Amino acid sequence: MAQVTQQPKDTVNVLADVEIMSVAKKKIETDMKMAVSVDEFLASSGNISFIKRGAYAWEPLLNNMSTERSTITIDGMHIFGACTDKMDPVTSYVESNNLSAIDIKSGQQGSLHGATVAGSIDLQRRSTPFGREKKFNGNYQTGFEFNNKQFFNLADLSYSGNKLVTDASIGLRKAGNYYDGNNNQVNHSQYNKFNTSLGLAYKTSPLSSVRADAILDVAKDVGFPALPMDLWLSRALITSASYKQLFIDGILRVWDTKVYFNAIEHYMDDTKRPENLVHMDMPGWSTTYGLVSKANLQKNNYVAELQLNAYQNLSIAEMRMYPQDRSKRTMFAYSWPWVTTRAASLAINNEWDLSKHHQVQLGGSLGWNYNHSKYAEFNWIFHPGTPQQKSRLLPALHAGYRFHLNNFNASLGAGYGQRAPSVSEGYGYYIYNSFDRYDYIGNPDLKNEISYELNASAGFKHEKAGIEARANYFHIKNYIIGRILSLGSPMNYQSVGVKGYTSLDYARIYNISVNANYNILEHLHWKGMLAYARATDERGGNLPFIRPLTYQTSLHFMHKQFGIQTSVNGDVTQTDFSPEYGEDQTPAYKVWNVSADYTFTIKNYRIIFQAGAENLLNEYYSTYADWGNIPRMGRNIFTSLKFSF
Repeated sequence: MAQVTQQPKDTVNVLADVEIMSVAKKKIETDMKMAVSVDEFLASSGNISFIKRGAYAWEPLLNNMSTERSTITIDGMHIFGACTDKMDPVTSYVESNNLSAIDIKSGQQGSLHGATVAGSIDLQRRSTPFGREKKFNGNYQTGFEFNNKQFFNLADLSYSGNKLVTDASIGLRKAGNYYDGNNNQVNHSQYNKFNTSLGLAYKTSPLSSVRADAILDVAKDVGFPALPMDLWLSRALITSASYKQLFIDGILRVWDTKVYFNAIEHYMDDTKRPENLVHMDMPGWSTTYGLVSKANLQKNNYVAELQLNAYQNLSIAEMRMYPQDRSKRTMFAYSWPWVTTRAASLAINNEWDLSKHHQVQLGGSLGWNYNHSKYAEFNWIFHPGTPQQKSRLLPALHAGYRFHLNNFNASLGAGYGQRAPSVSEGYGYYIYNSFDRYDYIGNPDLKNEISYELNASAGFKHEKAGIEARANYFHIKNYIIGRILSLGSPMNYQSVGVKGYTSLDYARIYNISVNANYNILEHLHWKGMLAYARATDERGGNLPFIRPLTYQTSLHFMHKQFGIQTSVNGDVTQTDFSPEYGEDQTPAYKVWNVSADYTFTIKNYRIIFQAGAENLLNEYYSTYADWGNIPRMGRNIFTSLKFSF
């Protein structure tokens, strides 16, 4: 907050001025498509890919690592899904119109939000700044997508005044089954999602304010074609209350403290799968209470952010089997046996401007993680005598150097961090994995994963062109993964065996990406991206779900009120796949997309109409990350109409 180093003449508006400076301006949309989902927007990032089990609730992979190795938060709040199959990642509980920005940090730079290996993804909600005059702003967007007959309505409204601010949003998406590139219907790929949010802020003094926020998300009748069951209901209530204080003098500039509560319930069943010989219900519940308190410091050429995180989570998941008659239940077990997790961490990021061209960054955190299993007898079956509770210390350090001169910039960094096993890895009991068709068993005695990281980047920017290359390397000791157990028999009739979570000696993961842009003409712009990853275990074997060489190239033409854009993206053939973990080779593919938009005004309303087509050539394909090789969507024509005031 370097902008408020002196006592202002009009202190009444200090809070408004500072908040305006800190508000993120980036829209949650892409050049190709305005009404993207949060998943589609994240997919436009070079270091995020997704595991897809259907058309809804994709699992984000940061730096080609599963969600257990990343920290995903909403405004810094820790939220944990209630599904053992990971069909409700945190990203599924928000909608694009109640977010203002998404902050992605790679590796240990993300340890500010807690222990991590891959990094952090923070979904930042809309937060309208206080204004000197009363003002309303709003958007309404509607549209239709033809392939899966998706109809959506997204609306948001903000009020800004000198003392009071209100942010509200509502979203509805309803889609049927989609069709693949061979024009075959992909059964069980429908979904129905409702999301609404409300935020209220009140200025308690010229330099302080309080705020309360809530999000309600409800999904019904969601099909997952890659799984043997579907979702009939998912509900999430996410609430928080915060206090912010600004300071004019001294090194402390901003102090922001938030308490929060969220509750998630998730019900999977297979009642719409009559082909299953034995039916199964898998309800799950996740409840979290937490605190996040952060302070921004600044003095001369030094800035820092200090953050305290603390939370308690209770995760419960049940597994119920029965024949066609539900009243004749034949089996009951806890796949998450009432696992309580308590965690706390204190983290700091420091930055020094050594000169106009050189900057140094140094940070670290110290975390504590505690687990308690109420029904430890489920763990004792495979791990006799294992303690009912376990505490762990989780240290992290990272350092970096950045250099920029004229149009050139470069960086070099290193990191060290540890993470605790997730609830499933530590305490899971017969969690069925339909990808490799094994039941998975957790191990409470797993060691912490330990990550050593190196990263580097170099770039050149000119008024007409730019190019940037990024690379990172992770050496992860005690890498947690499933291996076949010699004892135990599968519980699910579709399983071929039982795997237990165990630790490899180490794993190595490399990621590299190159992004470039060029202004061909005043109104014609080109962008391109190449990304490649490689991951192996201590024996040189391939790890699963690692992205092959992928590419994207796009052209964007804008003139006055008219815009048109086209892109081609794809993967090369996946050669480094892992049969040990159920993978097979996926062939190369390429997808061509095109869209056009027109902007006009009527009185005080700004109106944008957009139409386009995804997978214009109707290519039939499946990627390395499509669970069970389910085919992606074929040609999809979409339309969108947006009103803003």
